[in-house]
Amino acid sequence: METFHLTRNEMSMLLLSLKGWSEKKPLTILQEVWAKSHQKDIESGQSVTAFITTALAPIFEKIIKIEEPDLGFSLNEIVALGNQIENTNFSITAMQNWVKRDIKEMVGSPQRGKKYSIEQIAILFIVEDLKTALDFESIRKLLALIVNDPADRNDDLINPVHLYATYSSLFEELNSKEITSLQSTDTIHAIEEIIKERADALAANFEQASTEQREAIRNVIIIATLSVHTAYVQRLAKRYVSATLFLQQLYVTPKKSE
Repeated sequence: METFHLTRNEMSMLLLSLKGWSEKKPLTILQEVWAKSHQKDIESGQSVTAFITTALAPIFEKIIKIEEPDLGFSLNEIVALGNQIENTNFSITAMQNWVKRDIKEMVGSPQRGKKYSIEQIAILFIVEDLKTALDFESIRKLLALIVNDPADRNDDLINPVHLYATYSSLFEELNSKEITSLQSTDTIHAIEEIIKERADALAANFEQASTEQREAIRNVIIIATLSVHTAYVQRLAKRYVSATLFLQQLYVTPKKSE
């Protein structure tokens, strides 16, 4: 069975839809994501066969049925949703530690009865990305620049959902053909400069923010994008290690019996 995963940018579009900030329904978002990776099947009339062989996670089945925006999600549901993002590994134990201890003051109490809001989900997804490069103390200080009072979204420097969407789209752009085909003797420096340039432009859109606030938004976008990029490189290295160790056992010549 094929596993149905979303990129961070696609997940951010889904969160915007769940929040009610998109013209597209969650079902439409998921349909478009699936169709994008199955163009050949659709063109050849094999879309039904292809979808039948796709493993649709139960959390997606639930989301498809959602009609009202801005509903709450339990921690188990957030973990299930987070694990549908490519190159992520959420666990319920870690998530419980985050909301009860590590970033409790940044997430706050459940805001939809006993469940968490879409903004709170975005914060947890942001933390997952940041923890690749930062410790929790640094993450708390960084989020404090953006989220003042978790119970009052009106005093956020930038809404967590919009922040997640902003750096997710930038990371996707970073992986575009234009950037991955860079010819540079210092690729890391070139990537850094591109991220800074794009982050400057994105932060400039917040015209009502002060210069200091726009700089804070810019820096958070840069840090989050670089952190996600780091996570991808680390996971790629780990996959190579796993493959090497696994395949090595296949190529070991059995000892001759004495």
